[in-house]
Amino acid sequence: MAAAAAETRVFLEVRRRLQSALLILGEPKEGGVPLDVSVTPSSLQVKTPTGCTELRLPAEVRLAPSSCHGLRYVAGDGLHLRLQTQADFSPKLVSMFNQSSQAQECCTFYCQSCGEVIIRDRKLLRVLPLPSENWGALVGEWCCHPDPFANKPLHPQENDCFIGDTFVLVNLRSDLWQPRPELVPLETHCLSSENHFQLKPKANTKVICKRCKVMLGETMSSETTKFYMTEIIIQPSERNFPIIPRSRFVQSVIAQCLVELSSARSTFRFTVQGQDGKAYILLWLLNSDSLVIESLGSSKSIKKFPLLEDILEADSGSAWNAVKVLYQPCIKSRNQSLARLWDSDISVHSLTLPSATCLELLLILSRNNASLPPSLRCMNSFQVTPLRKMRSHEILSRTSA
Repeated sequence: MAAAAAETRVFLEVRRRLQSALLILGEPKEGGVPLDVSVTPSSLQVKTPTGCTELRLPAEVRLAPSSCHGLRYVAGDGLHLRLQTQADFSPKLVSMFNQSSQAQECCTFYCQSCGEVIIRDRKLLRVLPLPSENWGALVGEWCCHPDPFANKPLHPQENDCFIGDTFVLVNLRSDLWQPRPELVPLETHCLSSENHFQLKPKANTKVICKRCKVMLGETMSSETTKFYMTEIIIQPSERNFPIIPRSRFVQSVIAQCLVELSSARSTFRFTVQGQDGKAYILLWLLNSDSLVIESLGSSKSIKKFPLLEDILEADSGSAWNAVKVLYQPCIKSRNQSLARLWDSDISVHSLTLPSATCLELLLILSRNNASLPPSLRCMNSFQVTPLRKMRSHEILSRTSA
């Protein structure tokens, strides 16, 4: 097979469940040179007179070269080609909050942004999932007598950790409490391993990292604190703090959350809102079985954002598992009518994160969308983007490094 390209972009998306792959060879920007494409079960090679690009597939994925079909030219993209594959299902996503492995262990809570120790050597005897946010409204359907759970909030005991959709609840009663009445009233509560709280007389529930000032969560009562999963890492105390790029960590946590909720509750549409209840993003889960492989030059034309530069080179030329979503931003009064429609739909699930993290996530979605070939960036009125998933060996290798 031959075509012409001055600078070729190679993009391959494998759908594990469908056992198929889409190959896109980028459109030439100017001029043209001979281009030769070779497909083998374990690799894909593109040759030009000036060089050679080779994509090697993970061991669990194999292409069927004889199945190449559907060759067509798409303006703005280049050549599209479909192939059959033999691909194992994606390994189970790693959870930063594994219930079975962390129960009975001494764990340390870290600020994900800077590595500050928030809670040191906390033994978790019970790590339990919380019911859905709307569980109270369903009690009336279960009981023929008055609600037995009325005015009984679910607060963890000293060695408990309760897990919600996007947060964990822990009890800090046994930890160091050092209010500083000599200080002027604070706007927030500061948290670190040495000084967990600086208490403000007025009602303000924000909890921030003492070192980097990132919002970590909220105080729910005098003893119970909510930590957002996108802001902390919980590790067994014998392990070191894993250095994970911020954007990659946020993607993985959100991808994990979407996959788990869609599986447990058959929920595929989500509203991402700040802790103040303001909607920032509408998400629609498209699939969770994609494997994306790109050539080294795929991201050269993508505008770089300072927040995301830590992953641009790491992602180029690599294979990574992805959750693919449709999204619409809701900032600056955009898509307000659609947001109101989703808000009144009981099949749409709300995900609450710190407002700053909502903006981070929106930036990540925008960057990932721009990395796709133009023909794959939109579906109907939504924008399409992949969210990178992390596997357990990636966490362990970064922990031991």
